[in-house]
Amino acid sequence: MPYVNIKVTGGREAPSKEQKAELIKGATDLLARVLNKNPATTVVIIEEVDMDNWGMAGESVTERRKKG
Repeated sequence: MPYVNIKVTGGREAPSKEQKAELIKGATDLLARVLNKNPATTVVIIEEVDMDNWGMAGESVTERRKKG
């Protein structure tokens, strides 16, 4: 049973319900096509992470976005 975990920033940048549905379908279809996995047993989880809790290069995404 494949398990896919997609993490994205939340808040104002969070994907819409429609975008999430497309991500779930796309990841499921990709695993079926490339690895011949059964879509009925493929699990896709989308986690929204607050930008204060996501860091890169020693800074939170919140701070990096403030800088442009």
